[in-house]
Order: sequence, then C-alpha cells, then structure tokens
Amino acid sequence: MQRFALIGAGFIGTVHAANLAADPDVDFAVVYDIDSARATALASKHGARAVTSLEEVFDPAAIDAVFIGSSTDTHAQHLRAAADAGLAVMVEKPIAPSLAEAREVVAYVEKSGVPANLDFNRRYDRDHAALQRVVASGGVGDVELVQMSSRGPSLPPVEYLKVSGGQMRDQTVHFFDLLRWITAQDPVSVAVTGSALVDPSIASFGDVDTSVATLTLPSGALVQIDSVRRTGYGYDERIEVMGSTGLVESRRQRSGNVAVYGGDGILLDPLHAGWFERVQPTYAAALRAFVAALEAGTPVPAPLRDGLAAQAIAEAATLALQSGLTEPITY
Repeated sequence: MQRFALIGAGFIGTVHAANLAADPDVDFAVVYDIDSARATALASKHGARAVTSLEEVFDPAAIDAVFIGSSTDTHAQHLRAAADAGLAVMVEKPIAPSLAEAREVVAYVEKSGVPANLDFNRRYDRDHAALQRVVASGGVGDVELVQMSSRGPSLPPVEYLKVSGGQMRDQTVHFFDLLRWITAQDPVSVAVTGSALVDPSIASFGDVDTSVATLTLPSGALVQIDSVRRTGYGYDERIEVMGSTGLVESRRQRSGNVAVYGGDGILLDPLHAGWFERVQPTYAAALRAFVAALEAGTPVPAPLRDGLAAQAIAEAATLALQSGLTEPITY
C-alpha cells in the first residue's frame, strides 16, 4: 500500500484525486493546494486530509509518494523537495518551464535515486497502446512513415494560451512523446509551419492554433504531426504508422459505436465532444502503472528522461516555427 499526497486541487487535481481514491494499492492520505478551501473540499470528498504546509506533504514518516498536479511553475521545486525527502513522485508535464531548468532538475532527482515518473497518460490509451505493440513486435516491418493528428474541439482561453508556452510545448508535446514511445527512436530534426486561423490575436504573442510539424527519425523515416486548437466536429486524435510490410492505425474514436441505417444513409455517433471525454480513462491507467511499479520495485514506466526528451523536441519545434528552418534536436 502506497501512502500518497496530492499537490494541486484544481481541475487536473480533481481527476487525480478520484483515481488515487479508487486505486486499491493507494492510501490517499493528504491534499495540498495554495487555496486551502479548495484543498479541504477535495480532501473531504475522498476521505483524505487537507494540509496547509508543504512540510506535511514531504514527510517520509507519513507519505510514500507524491503526485504533483500543481501549476507548471511549481513542478521543479516540488520535484526537488520529493528527492530531498526520499519520496517517489509522479508529475504532470512539463518538468520545468525551461529546458535548461528541466535538465538540472532531472539530474538532481536522478542523483537522489527516488522513483520519478511523468504522467504521459496518452500511452495508456487502449488503441495507441495496441498500435505500439504491433510496431514494437515488427508487425508492420521497419517504420517508414508516421502520421499523427491532435485536434482539439475548442480554443482554450487566450489568457491561458499566453502563458502555455505555445502549441508545441503545450499540445504537440504529448505526441512527441508518443512518437518516441511508438518508434523507439529519437527524432533528429524538425520543421514546423503554423498559422493563427481561429483567433488572429494569438499571433501577437508568437503562438499559433493550427500547425504541421515534420520530423525525421535516425532511420530516415518521416513523421507528420498536425495540431489544431479548434475543430467544428469534436475531438479528433489519430495515429497511423506505415512500415515496410504493412500499416497499423489507431483510429478516431466516436462517443459510441451505434450506426443507424436508413433510406437517407447511415447515421453514426459523433466524435467525443472534448479532449477530456476522449482521454479520461488513461489517467487512471497511468497511475495504476506507476503504483504497480512502486509495489513491485521495478523501474517506473515513464521516467523523467522521457519527459526531458519530449521537451527537447518541443523546444526545437518552437524554434523551427519561429525561424522557418529545419532545426536539429539536441537532447
């Protein structure tokens, strides 16, 4: 049984709290948030205890593991605190706002030897995971072309976008990680073209809402990732891998599998209304994998180095978007 503390009681914190409370190998003990009332409400809902100091979170006498679901600018300090306390830790992306700081934090945490895991929950999408197994087993031969789509249903608030770090760091980074995980290769270069089509004001702070990234793998295989902040038809996520002997696809997911046949054609269920409806089950699965690793004493499934690599790709992609050039990726 792993005694967990949760840092962050906002939207994503409420998601993690429900999963922590439901996991049979977790004792959901503590919730901390800078808003003490919010922490109290969330803790009360799940039978945990709200605390008002981080000392009570990073207490190895009472806690075994910490889940960091607080704001991006706090991740690094909490990771260091977990390392100092000798506590296992799971953290939302990114590790730190800048790549330079992320590298320092990873080195610091690795030196401590504590188990530290990124919440790359999309690896636990049922269809994406099946696709990865096919590719890893050689089911489509050598990877030659990868195509990915990440198309959100609605534009986030502009105030959020201003501090998000940009589309490559905030949205596409999930697919940079999936790319590495699926192909077992680190891309060597990236080129990006983007536009602010949904809200032209986004361009005023250097961001885009519609983009296409083209990456090259060490094998020479090519990758295309299109990222869109707004669709008119629901949340759209898809991965296709073409190999030397075949093709495997993780298809778009509809909200149901009912088809109504009539004289006017076939009526199908629509795509999921939002990103959360599409990916919600993956959060519990990601937590379960981390807890299982802690219980078994085995390596964590998504170590900080994986997060660092995805962040390095996102930094190169952001630079490529700004420069208009194909940029090398430095890990």
